[in-house]
Amino acid sequence: MESAYDYRKCTVLYVDDEEMALKYFARAFENRFPILTALNGADGYRLLEENRETIGLVITDQRMPGEKGVQFLERARQLHPRAIRILTTAYSDLYVAIEAVNSGAIYKYVTKPWDIPQLEVTLQRAVEFFLVQRERDLLLKEKLSVLQRMMITDRVLTLGILAGRLGHYLRNSLV
Repeated sequence: MESAYDYRKCTVLYVDDEEMALKYFARAFENRFPILTALNGADGYRLLEENRETIGLVITDQRMPGEKGVQFLERARQLHPRAIRILTTAYSDLYVAIEAVNSGAIYKYVTKPWDIPQLEVTLQRAVEFFLVQRERDLLLKEKLSVLQRMMITDRVLTLGILAGRLGHYLRNSLV
């Protein structure tokens, strides 16, 4: 079944301290999505800032030196609140997953090793969710713009009517 969404319109940022995981991820999905990768949180934040307009999905490993994946996603949410966030780990850490979901930092929790077809579906659904949200935001912005123009037009018409009546009263009072 062919999708109505153009997945190439949404860049996926993957942050992981394992270089082989980054290469494996990029090779597995670069034909489907534009992929950016970072070896650490600092590089991830830099890429997020530089590509704010195109990144729609951020996926990160939980266990990295220094900043953990959940912490990275929480800060990424502050930098780019609309981006969909996914946490992945090879370790079964239920507490981390629950914490991440409850804090609103993630859309999904994915365990390693990945089932590539299943992960692809997860990425597709996440990108679709991002694209639908972006479309909704654009439609709301357009609707608000139209309402604002209607209000301005209504005010100008009202002022015109008031000015016409005031002119009529002034002419009649001078006669």
